[in-house]
Amino acid sequence: MVAPQLAAVLTKLQTLSTSDHASVVSLNIFVALLCACIVIGHLLEENRWMNESITALIIGLCTGVIILLTSGGKSSHLLVFSEDLFFIYLLPPIIFNAGFQVKKKQFFHNFITIMMFGAIGTLISCTIISLGVINFFKEMDIGSLDIGDFLAIGAIFAATDSVCTLQVLNQDETPLLYSLVFGEGVVNDATSVVLFNAIQSFDLTNINPKIALQFFGSFLYLFLTSTLLGVVVGLVSAYIIKTLYFGRHSTDREFALMMLMAYLSYIMAELFYLSGILTVFFCGIVMSHYTWHNVTESSRVTTKHAFATLSFVAETFIFLYVGMDALDIEKWRFVSDSPGTSVAVSAVLLALVMAGRAAFVFPLSFISNLSKKTEGEKLSIREQIIIWWAGLMRGAVSMALAYNQFTRSGHTQLRGNAIMITSTITVVLISTMVFGLMTKPLIRFLLPHPKQTTSMLSDPSTPKSVSVPLLGSGQDSFDDSLIGVSRPGSIRALLTTPTHTVHHYWRKFDNAIMRPMFGGRGFVPFVPGSPTERSVHNPPQWQ
Repeated sequence: MVAPQLAAVLTKLQTLSTSDHASVVSLNIFVALLCACIVIGHLLEENRWMNESITALIIGLCTGVIILLTSGGKSSHLLVFSEDLFFIYLLPPIIFNAGFQVKKKQFFHNFITIMMFGAIGTLISCTIISLGVINFFKEMDIGSLDIGDFLAIGAIFAATDSVCTLQVLNQDETPLLYSLVFGEGVVNDATSVVLFNAIQSFDLTNINPKIALQFFGSFLYLFLTSTLLGVVVGLVSAYIIKTLYFGRHSTDREFALMMLMAYLSYIMAELFYLSGILTVFFCGIVMSHYTWHNVTESSRVTTKHAFATLSFVAETFIFLYVGMDALDIEKWRFVSDSPGTSVAVSAVLLALVMAGRAAFVFPLSFISNLSKKTEGEKLSIREQIIIWWAGLMRGAVSMALAYNQFTRSGHTQLRGNAIMITSTITVVLISTMVFGLMTKPLIRFLLPHPKQTTSMLSDPSTPKSVSVPLLGSGQDSFDDSLIGVSRPGSIRALLTTPTHTVHHYWRKFDNAIMRPMFGGRGFVPFVPGSPTERSVHNPPQWQ
């Protein structure tokens, strides 16, 4: 009796050992591929034709081909995609770094336009794509998809990836255009995920005005509460670090607390069924404005590079996996009997993405230009084309949402879902590689001599701007100095040239209440080991 049981246990242990060893081998190969992406991306950086995303996709495709050949056509990837892996571990550093490194002055100066493009524009794009797939896909044989799936497809393909365009644009030469492309990309991702979560939380089989109103209310609730949670966690981190002066004892504690508080904001949002993306993004903005200035100088450099590195590795990981998964034999086996359908679905999705972008970029740009008083603040038709083009590329968020909607535990269940996954992968590959390679010549053609703007080119309160003095003058990133602006002489002139802007009132409120309580540049008390220790000539602005 004992011998057979012992033999069974030994066999099971041997199987587990073999499985663990196979996982270790896969991880070794994947890490080696990530290193190859970094090295090759560095070698190709100077010509700016190939960015890290395209490099990772190509390396992933080549690796998938090799794995297919060596495995006899059984598999093309090393790891099985997990929605938890993406949403819990890979996505938070990407979104947090976007908020942490954002140029706040440009972002909030163009906040209304960015929100128009990122929030309202995403809703318009989602609506057009959803209506398009409802009309076109019903004529195609792609399996059983209900109204919830169609709306989810709209949210999936409304998410954009503007990395390729941002790598070509120069922030100092075109600050307005860069700010809009960057800001719209981040808000767009957050809005798409919030919209996707709202779609999943409602039974949309029987749509009526009451359900539509509830859906819209749920969207606003998720958007506002997620933002508020991110702001609160960011302020709590700033208050703790400012009050306890961790830097006197250990800069490691400062960095650890910032990193854990940032991640806490994300998982708290998931705990309360909110949007983790929106929460961690605004937590990053608040931390960069308050918390980052409360830590020692060594911690500032550490946090800046650590968060950027985590974001970079996570993005490279995702695109590398997408390249390998594009050749997944399991998914292509489902659509092998109808390859034309998959091609048609991909073509329809690409056309709807382009139409959805055009449906809001140009009308909203026209509306935005009506509120601008000077030509330098208005968007030219060439800049509008660049904004439209920047959003044609799909990225990691679209892939993750597609996997979340159409697969279970990394394996496709239904034939229609397999077509949607393969079509999503195809659209991501085509849009990222083809549009990405054409981005540089298009921008150089449309902007041969970019407009030079002297206002707000640098933002010393932003973690990216470590080349400027960390504790310079008292001017803040929201400074609205109106030197040289004449006082209006009439009501009409007052309306066209206001003496005080929203940023002016925000800065007064920030200096009077927020920064004395939560810290920030110029509002950090003098203690040994603090950033103000070396700046004796620049005493604290509050006592």
